Amino acid sequence: MAEQFEPDKRAEAAERLRRAGYSEADVQREVTELEEKSATAARIFDLRRIIGGLFVLYGVILTITGLTDGDAAIDKAQGVNINLWTGLGMLALGIFFLVWLWVRPAAPTAPPLPVAEEKGAPE
Repeated sequence: MAEQFEPDKRAEAAERLRRAGYSEADVQREVTELEEKSATAARIFDLRRIIGGLFVLYGVILTITGLTDGDAAIDKAQGVNINLWTGLGMLALGIFFLVWLWVRPAAPTAPPLPVAEEKGAPE
């Protein structure tokens, strides 16, 4: 998940930006943009997507290899087309991970509270 700033650090950073000439709206917009980018990066680099993609890729390669194996390779594995069966298993596992990602996507991060609300001061 996206890393959140501690309230003290957020207030310090906001104060530095205000002293530099940025308005409160500019500070809030910048924080919102950075949090959206962080959430997008978290979704893109979800481990289920990476693992699922690799298993599907290797599963397709092994399945094709198993379909094109000659009798010598099958006899070497004691009559079992090991490349085909392993490829199908990896393909099924990769599809499982990708379906899991589609059914239960990464939860979006909660929007941060404004600095005034975190300290308990009225707006």
